[in-house]
Amino acid sequence: MKAAPQGLKERELWVTELNQLYGELPAEEILAQVLDHFGREVAFANSFGLEDVVLQHLLLGRDRQPYTFVLDTGRLPQETYDLIDRWRLRYDLTFSILSPTADQLEPFVRDHGPNAFYQSLELRKRCCHIRKVEPLERALQGRTAWISGLRREQSQARSQVDVFALDGQGRLKVSPLTHWTLEQVWDYIHTHQVPYNVLHDRGYPSLGCAPCTRAIASGEDARAGRWWWEIDAQRECGLHVKSKEETAYAT
Repeated sequence: MKAAPQGLKERELWVTELNQLYGELPAEEILAQVLDHFGREVAFANSFGLEDVVLQHLLLGRDRQPYTFVLDTGRLPQETYDLIDRWRLRYDLTFSILSPTADQLEPFVRDHGPNAFYQSLELRKRCCHIRKVEPLERALQGRTAWISGLRREQSQARSQVDVFALDGQGRLKVSPLTHWTLEQVWDYIHTHQVPYNVLHDRGYPSLGCAPCTRAIASGEDARAGRWWWEIDAQRECGLHVKSKEETAYAT
């Protein structure tokens, strides 16, 4: 794998080449290529959703490990915290837990209330920025690449996601499960007895903060339970954007 070039256009061409060379490899081989090349410059944002527990399991026992962190928004379901502890204890793992900073969160809650996200799209995105995007940027500071659990099948907005892409800050973003189906994800979890969030058995295919996530009905889109009071095109938190312009909108 070639080193990342400096210029944006050169990096875009580099990413295209990475997709051509490695984009069709099995997920474990993609992870191996990225970790062998970038080492500790790689971060893994583990939300402990279905895809991320698969990725975490694929990483077990590897000599090279990414810097692994969890974004604790302060509003996660109790079941998510329970799952984090199950992984810590079963596999003797340590995760960095990043929380929103008090200097941003406290004035926001004071001025708009603890449930500001229900009031308007602008406030919801500001809440996501404070609780997710800003801690993510802290976690990725100084990192060259990061691993995510995006899959094309998750939503229309993600249907064109490539294995290798540039994030809004020009870092390499690697999504090894891009081409996996939900059936493949579950097959892996059941075959390897991977611990997963019990809320998935209660109709929650996609998990986020407790007040912003609901179970979905049969036939609904997998992301329909996230920020269900908004129109589909706007149901992203700002973590998964392609450009600085999109980042500005998403936050």
